[in-house]
Amino acid sequence: MPTTTTMSPVRQRSRVPGARGARAWRAEGGRLVRFCAVGVLNTMLTLAAFEALTHVGLPAAPASALGFALGAVNGYLINRRWTFRSTRHGTATLLRYVAVQAFGAALSAAGVALASSDLAVRHLAAEAVVLPIVTLVTYTLARRLVFGVPPAARAA
Repeated sequence: MPTTTTMSPVRQRSRVPGARGARAWRAEGGRLVRFCAVGVLNTMLTLAAFEALTHVGLPAAPASALGFALGAVNGYLINRRWTFRSTRHGTATLLRYVAVQAFGAALSAAGVALASSDLAVRHLAAEAVVLPIVTLVTYTLARRLVFGVPPAARAA
């Protein structure tokens, strides 16, 4: 006579098709929300630094560059630890992060130039259309190339 085993309800739920996929999507969504929150914080930090530096007499162009650099360093540190919970660090990781940010800036500039000139879209509207696309591209590149896939995401 064959023996049968019964599974606990918790174990049965984990075998429901798509349950792991749903958890993975929720985890990915959480990382994307954290990435966007870091982006908002970086923007506020960049603007505050720009305002402070121009207030003390630094010309706008170098103040903008320094403000952007401050926001980028902040983004690297917080995204590495909080958004992606990555253990990767060092010069190679930092250089990949800088390359992704530079690519994002170039993609944004090209998208706005195309939309505002060839498609006759106003500059701010063009930026509003391009920004979500650039955010998704830089998020994906940061996740895969810069910080790697977190161990929890691989298991899901």
